[in-house]
Amino acid sequence: MQKLPREFYDRKTITVARDLLGKFLVHASDGVERIGKIVETEAYLGPHDLAAHSARGLTPRTKIMFGPPGHAYVYFIYGMYFCMNVVTEPEGHASAVLLRAVEPVKNIEGRSCGPGLLCRAMGIDKRLNGHDLLSDDFFIAAPTKAEMFKMVKGPRIGVDYAKHWAKRHLRFYIKGNAFVSRT
Repeated sequence: MQKLPREFYDRKTITVARDLLGKFLVHASDGVERIGKIVETEAYLGPHDLAAHSARGLTPRTKIMFGPPGHAYVYFIYGMYFCMNVVTEPEGHASAVLLRAVEPVKNIEGRSCGPGLLCRAMGIDKRLNGHDLLSDDFFIAAPTKAEMFKMVKGPRIGVDYAKHWAKRHLRFYIKGNAFVSRT
């Protein structure tokens, strides 16, 4: 596996969201390396996107989104789940890609279809907020051999409050993959 370079993340968010499909999320902690193949993502396009956390402006919670690309934005929701986003585009743009589901590859126990379940299965929590995804213990890598698959796009999940942004087709997933959260 080849770790993705910073330039991969410093591109248009929709492009990154699509290109993350089929890549490997790797998290090594406490002597255990967990690996999951990314099978579902959602793009959040910056402060003008009413579904993005950055739409509320620069806050202590969202400052990571406004930072440089290639860092993890991890936050807590519903008082029970962590969710992980990958910061994209140049610093100050405040865009990110939510990782919604992974297919277990190595040392993943429990369900991983849905952003909260993904984080639980991969051992991702608030300690990884702001973590550089070019590190040796938490990163995204390209497979050694590219896999062919069909990508499906549709509206994001759980953002009905975002007016016309709720219906935008900014969710991407691998067609027919059993680990996608919803088809």
